[in-house]
Amino acid sequence: MTDTAYDHFQLEDTRVTRRYFGKFEAIIGHLGRVAATLEAENRLSKRDVEVMTRYIVGLNYTFKALAHKYHFSGRFTHAGKLTFDRVESGFPVYSELLTMANDAAQASRHLQGMRSVEELKQDMVRVILNEQETPTKLQYALSQRLYYEELSKGELFWARNDPQAVWLGNKAQMRREFMVHWAVYDSQINLPTIYMMELEDTGKVGLPKDDRRWPEVQAHLMAQSLGGLKLLTIAKGFDEDFDDLHPKRLRRFHVGPMYSHAFTRQAGPLREVLEVARSPVGEDWALVWTQEELLSEATRTEKSGWFGTVERQTFALDPFAGRGAETGATKVERSIILPQRPYQALEERKPAGFDNVRKFVVSPSGSVLSYK
Repeated sequence: MTDTAYDHFQLEDTRVTRRYFGKFEAIIGHLGRVAATLEAENRLSKRDVEVMTRYIVGLNYTFKALAHKYHFSGRFTHAGKLTFDRVESGFPVYSELLTMANDAAQASRHLQGMRSVEELKQDMVRVILNEQETPTKLQYALSQRLYYEELSKGELFWARNDPQAVWLGNKAQMRREFMVHWAVYDSQINLPTIYMMELEDTGKVGLPKDDRRWPEVQAHLMAQSLGGLKLLTIAKGFDEDFDDLHPKRLRRFHVGPMYSHAFTRQAGPLREVLEVARSPVGEDWALVWTQEELLSEATRTEKSGWFGTVERQTFALDPFAGRGAETGATKVERSIILPQRPYQALEERKPAGFDNVRKFVVSPSGSVLSYK
């Protein structure tokens, strides 16, 4: 455990570290199937799934790189130890991704000074046969070589994944429709968070080709990408700062937290469910998936300057029990993804608050079943 905080924990054993990354490899593999299930139910569009898949694949590459980096934790003095948030998210802490980004900027320099994978493997065989020893130092060198190779390939999920714009068509003359999507690894909650905004553009030049507005939009959205901000706050700020960009729909997807009786220390019913389930290695987990959505319900006209007018959006908030003001969203949908054994324990205990939570159950064969 670190000296700075109880909730940040270091994995010091090789086997435990590999089990941790093996668990996430399986979980991330299921996310694509969950997205496909949501598309089949018309809850996500084909374009939504394409965008979502891009970030899920990037997240997989990120965990693959970190798995190489820490492959020999506990077995080699300089191998380092992964720090993860075991109380709030179950994911690696934000600083791990910052360090990875810095390593990526220098990956080519590191690779130039390293022997190739084949040369390292040949030296390992020589040490085993001639010296009859375990080539630990060479194994560590190989793991670092693979780490930097993974970073040099790119396409990972970084701490900041800057906005990209996808043209959706023209609603009318001088009224283009775009989806702008971006993602962050939220530093406050140590979770991957994906954003999608659909907007109408009434500017003279299409947004991605506008050298004036596009950099401003990117900087604005990244500065507002905090889990503590409500969607209503983000959308209203955007609407007011850009007179010719009109946000019609804003969504935010929180991937996590991840619960595991063996690794995490969150409080609440899911922890108790996993404790009762006593699942075997590889099935001791549950992942929360939350989607927030904010919709524009009307457009109003406001004065701008002496003679001008601008469009402004009126956003629809959740009408039930006043929750819209609380959540700052039109609706919030929560789901959990978990293997069969924890799901059976969940159904047997039926803890309060889970009736309206969608359950995606992963079978041993890898297929995903959906339950309301």
